[in-house]
Amino acid sequence: MFRFSSLALLAAWVPVVPLLAQTSVADTTARAVALPEATVTGYGQRLPLRRTAAAIGVLDAGTIQQFNPAALTQAVNTLPGVRLEERATASYRLSIRGSTLRSPFGVRNVKVYYNGIPFTEAGGSTPLNLLDPALIGRLEVLKGPAGSVYGAGTGGVARFGTPEVAAGTSRVAAGATVGSYGLRRATLTAETGSATSSVRAQYAHQELDGYRQQSALRRDVFALDVRTVASPKTTLAAHLLYADINYQLPGGLTRAQFEADPRQARPGTATAPGTVAQQAFYASRTGLLGLTHEYRFSDKLELETTLYGSGTAIRTPYLVDYERNTGLGLGGRSALSYRTALAGRVLRLQGGGEFQAGFTDGRSYQNNGGTPGALRYNDEITTTTGFAFAQADYSLPADLLLTVAASYNRLRYGIARVSNAATQPNAYQFSRDFRPEVSPRVALLKEFNLGLSVYASVSTGFAPPTVEEIRPSDASLNGELQAERGTSYEVGTRGSFFQNRLRYELTVFDFELRQTITSSTTDQGIVVFRNAGHTRQRGFEAALSGWLWQQPQITSVVYRDSTKRMPRPEKTGLRAWASYAYNDFRFRDYPGRTDLLGKRLTGSTPHTLSAGLELTERLGFYFSPNLSHQARVVLNDFNTDTAPGYWVFGARGGWRRTLAGHLETDVFAGLDNATNRRYSLGNDLNAFGGRYFQPAPGRAWYAGVQLSWRW
Repeated sequence: MFRFSSLALLAAWVPVVPLLAQTSVADTTARAVALPEATVTGYGQRLPLRRTAAAIGVLDAGTIQQFNPAALTQAVNTLPGVRLEERATASYRLSIRGSTLRSPFGVRNVKVYYNGIPFTEAGGSTPLNLLDPALIGRLEVLKGPAGSVYGAGTGGVARFGTPEVAAGTSRVAAGATVGSYGLRRATLTAETGSATSSVRAQYAHQELDGYRQQSALRRDVFALDVRTVASPKTTLAAHLLYADINYQLPGGLTRAQFEADPRQARPGTATAPGTVAQQAFYASRTGLLGLTHEYRFSDKLELETTLYGSGTAIRTPYLVDYERNTGLGLGGRSALSYRTALAGRVLRLQGGGEFQAGFTDGRSYQNNGGTPGALRYNDEITTTTGFAFAQADYSLPADLLLTVAASYNRLRYGIARVSNAATQPNAYQFSRDFRPEVSPRVALLKEFNLGLSVYASVSTGFAPPTVEEIRPSDASLNGELQAERGTSYEVGTRGSFFQNRLRYELTVFDFELRQTITSSTTDQGIVVFRNAGHTRQRGFEAALSGWLWQQPQITSVVYRDSTKRMPRPEKTGLRAWASYAYNDFRFRDYPGRTDLLGKRLTGSTPHTLSAGLELTERLGFYFSPNLSHQARVVLNDFNTDTAPGYWVFGARGGWRRTLAGHLETDVFAGLDNATNRRYSLGNDLNAFGGRYFQPAPGRAWYAGVQLSWRW
């Protein structure tokens, strides 16, 4: 049942709402009079959102800039059904329509792309902590199984994109931010664009002393994006990303420790040192280079191919072991799109494939207070995965759109343990070839008019265990772990009122998952995994937003070169938005434990709510208050321990103006967790000794300035 407080607040927002996900704007200094309709890549169709038969959330740079620039967490959590958490500073954990059962750290069971490049590694993990918020110009989130086009994964797909460069302009920018708990942040950007090409380079540096002991952060990220139209039929693009990141790991606390002092790190005992004594941290250096080639054979036929290569070096001292991993990855994706007519109606065909390969040299040593000791074991890990897919979209009579798609998937792991000093001196080989999987999807959409569409879909997906799940850090190999397989049923509607000034989206889903993988933590902080039978995840999502009041005014900026004239939308007004998700996620079958049937899925919460206002004023002043609510979270399979729910309030305000036609200024300040609420974000599930809690920061302020010179 809904709690009264959640329902009452949601009802209060209903008259003023629509889809936050549909406000896609290039100029973050203002939004158009009517909420512009987003065109989404989705399942590769590149259609208006109203003609896409799927639940897709869209986040633009304008929404990201309503929150603290140091983290993506608050902005991403404005999307209903999507939760981004931080166990430690910058240690992100992403969940789409599900619990965080399989994500004790990192991102799993969600396929991630960066500028169209497969960002999820061949082994199944995603280093989302490499992405600085300043790099993100747009995010599309496909909710539920998307294996028909994107391969393995039952959680969904997240497509990150860097900001686009406006044609006919050049810009240099610098920004700085300071704040609570030692926040120090700087960004530099240079970009130029013409009708046929663009270049954008960006550097971001961030340091943080941290709210807790042993939670400091240092991160440096550089991104270079180049795009050129080489000929009327050929477009080339290159994307380079380099990240150097180092953050400390404070560890989980018991309830008593959390209530006594949430800022402490995990303390040691008489027999086991804590995270401070062991100097637990995560450090990595990663480089990624992707090349994209688009060739248009005709107005109807187009081929897009992306190739990439990556390399990473990771150092991670945990409580017991010290891991040093070096990895290489390569792969690519190619899709052929064809548009024609069949019986006088539009038919879109798409087919292609994706391949990834990875090699990791993983070494584990004893951790002697933050330095590597004796070698425990050394593994050489190879992973190959790939799939072929095909999709057809056909416009039927009565404004119906039918989508039929399927993919054929293969995956293989190989682990060669070349040294095992602990228990087995001889080397051995382990390999796992998962059976081929076919993931189909069928969807039907009915468009009643430009302001209303309804859709229904059935999709299946599978999610094999990742390398980290087969090979946990206790030197064991879990060769019996099975892949998850699930089927999702979804019905949704989206629409708008009052000449597109008010939008909404409603979705109901029922997801049945078999061989669900769950995690637990041992007394030494090692996470291990097992299959836990069947689960059923049902829910409801709503996203609404719209203008309460606005007074637009369009002016122009004339540059010294009179051939350049850029319209600049300026507006004053008040926009409101809200998103809500209800989740009923439960165990249906748990091997050997009939007493767990019907229990809530570990790590799930029944209610989440996010809402806010965006007030802008003619002279450039703006103010964006926001709130976030999460109901209690189940912490173990037995449902005997829970993390309490919480309400968090914050705001960002400032002054944004263009001076002398060229100097774009943004002076801002903000406050997070204004009421200094004590809560845990990113709980450890089924943790040994009740060490569930990863305290979130208390009340925190930040202030900064962004200056840009555009010509």
